Amino acid sequence: MPGLREGCYHTGLRSLVKLTNGTFLNDTDPQSRPGPIIVPRSAHGISRSNVSENALKVLYRLKNAGFAAFLVGGGVRDLLLGKHPKDFDVVTDAHPEQIKDLFRNARLIGRRFRLAHVRFGRDVVEVATFRAAANGGDDDERAHSDSGRILRDNVYGTIQEDIWRRDFTVNSLYYNIADFSVWDFTTGFEDIRSRTLRLIGDPETRYREDPVRMLRAVRFAAKLGFDLAPETARPLLALGPLLRDVPSARLFEEVLKMFQLGHAERSFDLLEEHKLLGYLFPSTAAVLAGEHGSAARDFIRHGLANTDRRVVENKPITPTFLYAVLLWPAIKALAGELLPQTGGDELASMSEACYRIIAEQVARTALPKRFSVPMREMLVMQHRFGNRQGARAARMLEHKLFRVAYDFLLLRAHCGEVEQEVADWWTEIQARDPAAQREAFGVRRRGHKRRRGRRGGRGHARDAVT
Repeated sequence: MPGLREGCYHTGLRSLVKLTNGTFLNDTDPQSRPGPIIVPRSAHGISRSNVSENALKVLYRLKNAGFAAFLVGGGVRDLLLGKHPKDFDVVTDAHPEQIKDLFRNARLIGRRFRLAHVRFGRDVVEVATFRAAANGGDDDERAHSDSGRILRDNVYGTIQEDIWRRDFTVNSLYYNIADFSVWDFTTGFEDIRSRTLRLIGDPETRYREDPVRMLRAVRFAAKLGFDLAPETARPLLALGPLLRDVPSARLFEEVLKMFQLGHAERSFDLLEEHKLLGYLFPSTAAVLAGEHGSAARDFIRHGLANTDRRVVENKPITPTFLYAVLLWPAIKALAGELLPQTGGDELASMSEACYRIIAEQVARTALPKRFSVPMREMLVMQHRFGNRQGARAARMLEHKLFRVAYDFLLLRAHCGEVEQEVADWWTEIQARDPAAQREAFGVRRRGHKRRRGRRGGRGHARDAVT
């Protein structure tokens, strides 16, 4: 693995894993925990050349002022994986006011737990003080209101306490700017080597304290291409119902993180595998469990694969299209059920199905109207692609949602829902000039209306003379 090197560290780590095996990671007494394994610069391969210049400025100024200064979290993890992280988080034993005194460009944020944002133009380096649980325990000790707000105060602590406030072992490695070593209090280094995602602490306890951790476990496993450790995955089936009590706005944020960052298809697979999809998309999960589940699953996976490719190509991804992909099988199924009630009116059935499914979804993951309204309109437009004659069909090309509706049509054609000839026709028509488009739609060019002469004007006088 690019950022990992074999050496003395690996042998010591094996003895640590054997020693702790179910005991060390769950130990709740900070005083009894062993110190970190310190991985020297020669054994890990992280180079400062891959750390942002502004993050290094923060680290060195803290160090030169006599404070401890570490990179921590996803930035360290990604460096060890040979990736190029965009964000770097710094932790220190300096308190927020001391950080602000060191950096004129720092701004303190947060009420319950204060952080410093050190700004370098548009670049922001987040600096946090080591945290400790208020009661001396090893866990997050956070309580959330219905809106997801932290209710109990955090307190400052030491690095030995801070480590146990983090979620996964691979996110709990500290890079020390003093000697360029990596500090590992858990099994993070070895878990990166084995590509394993493991919760710190007792998984059931951690999930009950914050059920969103279940979604984070899926998200990180999908993002990193890691396997969930057995003890981390085991409680998901039984504890999934806890997600029903999570505020819908918070679930919407998690959905975007899972499906808009380039690992949507894998996230979907893991949500299904661990029976969590139904707590985010209940109508979709119901269709997947039915007789047409295989076709619905193929449609969704292909649509999500397309979104992943767009991320790689730096093309925009909108929740409008993403949610349309995830909800379309349920909407289509309900529209079919509603046909008898609408007298066979397919357009009315589709419109009503969109309304019902989207209303249910908004209650679950708080999809804002700026996405749900155009999504409904875009899906109803699918029915109109079947009509290729007349002025109304021609106006489809001018519709503000034509492009996203057309992309969705291509997806449906690829999956065999509509004839490929229909998709090809709408593809070809866009390349024609306006006159050829009017001809294809069977629309005559509008002539200029004959101007009627004004009373008393030249036309009226000529008529009088005649």
